[in-house]
Amino acid sequence: MRHIANIFNLGVKELRSLYRDPVLMIFIIFAFSFMIYAAAKGMSQELNNASIAVVDEDRSALSKQIINSFYGPYFKTPELIQFKDIDKQMDAGNYTFVLNIPLNFQRDLQAGKHPAIQVNVDATMMSQAFTGAGYIQNIINGEINEFSQGSRSSTAEIIKLTSRYKFNPTLNSTWFGGVMQISNMVTMLSIVLSGAALIRERERGTLEHLLVMPLTPIEIMLSKIWAMGLVVLVAAGLSLRVVAQGVLEMPIAGSVPLYMLGMALLLFSTTSLGIFLGTVARTMPQLGLLIILVFMPLQLLSGGSTPYESMPQIIQTLMLAAPTTHFVSIAQAILYRGAGLDVVWPSFLALISIGMVFFIGTLLLFRKSLASA
Repeated sequence: MRHIANIFNLGVKELRSLYRDPVLMIFIIFAFSFMIYAAAKGMSQELNNASIAVVDEDRSALSKQIINSFYGPYFKTPELIQFKDIDKQMDAGNYTFVLNIPLNFQRDLQAGKHPAIQVNVDATMMSQAFTGAGYIQNIINGEINEFSQGSRSSTAEIIKLTSRYKFNPTLNSTWFGGVMQISNMVTMLSIVLSGAALIRERERGTLEHLLVMPLTPIEIMLSKIWAMGLVVLVAAGLSLRVVAQGVLEMPIAGSVPLYMLGMALLLFSTTSLGIFLGTVARTMPQLGLLIILVFMPLQLLSGGSTPYESMPQIIQTLMLAAPTTHFVSIAQAILYRGAGLDVVWPSFLALISIGMVFFIGTLLLFRKSLASA
């Protein structure tokens, strides 16, 4: 009971210390509110309000029909420009797409020829460039078929393909972006807060005070883990409820308590990792540099930014040792597909194993650093 009381009282001290740090408090609020919303809305993969211009050299009924077929929300209203202005306008970044409808386009089409429409694409707009080019081709083909055949279909359908989109029927990328950003913020904040708590003890000289008290290294470690983990867990839960479900209107298919349990297991690993980095680093700037080296691979290679299966096999194997890889799998399975414990228990078991390895390794290093202090 004395050990439990020590861990609890030290954790309360950490919470009070964090409360008195306005910079970190503002950072936590900002990270789990505006940054979640910005990431969800900013990483949209759908074509939306793409800028487009048209060089209409034909000036026929068909060319006007094609121009009028581009409208919102996919495209902005097309603007007519001159052929000589194409390069200048695209160099200035004014348009993502510029169509050039050649002279006698309608006449050549009616004569049975195969005239071409040139589509200039600004490929620096990566997501819109690839998606928009396909949209433009389908729109133009549909207008040409309707003009020449009276139907938007070029050939008779032998079979009809019916697609059913499960888990995200509206193909809304903001749902995916919001949840993945919550996972990223949980990882980053837990590492930052736990590492900063240890650095703060060292810089203020209170770590020496703890060493002369009847406290063990494991008590000091566990107090920081539960306190900082609790702060991040509560902030993430509020963000999921207020930002993801409220503002972004994301439906939750599965059990939120089960998801939060998985997050708690992730926090056990990441807070231990934060204390490890705080033990290695001696100052806050050093801690910041180490966090960048650790957080970026965890964010980019865990499957939250790009599909895990599309990565090279060696990366997939290495990232099995990262707790974020298993948590991303848990989050997607529970929140999107409504999976239960019978489905995600292997990922839970992996998180527990990785957390124990991180905790034991950090404890050994932390104990060694205290002994030499």
